[in-house]
Amino acid sequence: MIQDELLQRITARPDVFGGKPIIRDLRISVEMILSLLAQGESSDAILSDYPGLEHADINACLAYAHAVIANDRLDHIAIHG
Repeated sequence: MIQDELLQRITARPDVFGGKPIIRDLRISVEMILSLLAQGESSDAILSDYPGLEHADINACLAYAHAVIANDRLDHIAIHG
């Protein structure tokens, strides 16, 4: 399933942002990307501001938000610690 592949891009580490979900073990939180999208920022603008990100990372943030809202299991998120 494509959503499962996207969710593999989301990780969490207790020492980074208090264990909040981050993208590909980078110091970029899912919460921040979702906030930027909610404020009307385009994906292209976000990618320009954060050159390490890829389109799939933004899609992964949306997939994560959907999984949380839908109460899906988040087994594909890697927890490091």
